[in-house]
Amino acid sequence: MATPRRPVFREEAVLHTEGGGGGGDVLRLSPAWTRWTYWLLVALFLAVFSYGVFGTLYEYASGPAVVWVAGRADITATLAGTVSTIEVEPGQRVEPGAVLVRFHAAREEAELVRIQREFDLQLIKMMRDPADLAARETLTALRTQKDLAAARVEQLSVRASQAGVIGDVRIRPGQLLAAGDTVVTLMGEQTKYSIVAMMPAQYRPQLKPGMSLRFEVTGYRYAYQEMTIASVSKQIIGPSEVKRYLGQQIDDTVTIAGPVVLVEAVPPSATFEVDGRTFDFYHGMNGVAETRVRSESLLFSLIPGLRVVFGGPHG
Repeated sequence: MATPRRPVFREEAVLHTEGGGGGGDVLRLSPAWTRWTYWLLVALFLAVFSYGVFGTLYEYASGPAVVWVAGRADITATLAGTVSTIEVEPGQRVEPGAVLVRFHAAREEAELVRIQREFDLQLIKMMRDPADLAARETLTALRTQKDLAAARVEQLSVRASQAGVIGDVRIRPGQLLAAGDTVVTLMGEQTKYSIVAMMPAQYRPQLKPGMSLRFEVTGYRYAYQEMTIASVSKQIIGPSEVKRYLGQQIDDTVTIAGPVVLVEAVPPSATFEVDGRTFDFYHGMNGVAETRVRSESLLFSLIPGLRVVFGGPHG
């Protein structure tokens, strides 16, 4: 037995139409908030599209950096010896030729005293008899020996090579030093501060003097120091050459993993400010430096092929 067909229209709708009722309208099931949500999505899409077209991405070169103080001199021992007395202290101002450190020189001083005594005796003898040629020859030989002995005693004293202020004193009385060991650091009259940054080698073509550089001292997060690049080295060097350039005093304060280019920037002053407090820069302080090297449209970055089509800038 066949199933009776159901009418297409509801019975109420048919009766409403036969009774002279007006035409129907589209059935509205969506709530009112969907309308403003739709326009919000449209506005959001337009904003994202506009940012993609007009927005810019920046690329930064970043690397370790150290504070470099030019005009400072490391005063070294010229002979091996044991420290007897230290005549200066950090912060003390000295003039050229001032004695900084004395080494034990008891034997040399005793030899000088002996020769001086013999010299005086021979001098008296010659004065009594100016015609005594033997005394004259002996006196000449003793004068030479006395000068040599005095020079040995002088070599056991370390003197300032220039006027300045004593920085670090890295020795103590009784310490045995070898020739060439650093005794004290002397800050000269023309001290200059700079930041030496070690940037990855691939950025060398894009680095130029005059670019802005930002330096963050280790231990002072977000305390950025803005400055201008003064010079960029012509050559790319490796980690071992960087250590040789920095010197044995601070070469272990930075870690270099590959080839780098040296960039030097000059800070506006010899101090930096953190949370309203002012601190001094010191030789060897390290941190991180970065500089902006390239900018690119966000749209070209997302779709690299557009750069070829429209000839967009790269760098």
